[in-house]
Amino acid sequence: MPIYEYECTQCGQIEEVLQKFSDEPLTTCKKCSGKLHKLISQSSFHLKGTGWYVTDYASGSKPSASKPAAKDVTETKTDTPAKESTSKE
Repeated sequence: MPIYEYECTQCGQIEEVLQKFSDEPLTTCKKCSGKLHKLISQSSFHLKGTGWYVTDYASGSKPSASKPAAKDVTETKTDTPAKESTSKE
């Protein structure tokens, strides 16, 4: 069950409530009977490991540590003559 935060518009009291998704939102403050509104909070979990966008795909400009960087495969041709065959017929 998620924890929701509500703030009173009159006294500013912030209340955390453990509720089901199907539960009705709270409307009145327990302290002053003022009107409550639901706050949007940052999530308290972090997805770690591989297989997530953040760890695998988000850093497209940086080479991955597990993969070696692609080498520039430019070969230079030397002008050395091929060896002549010395076999006698």
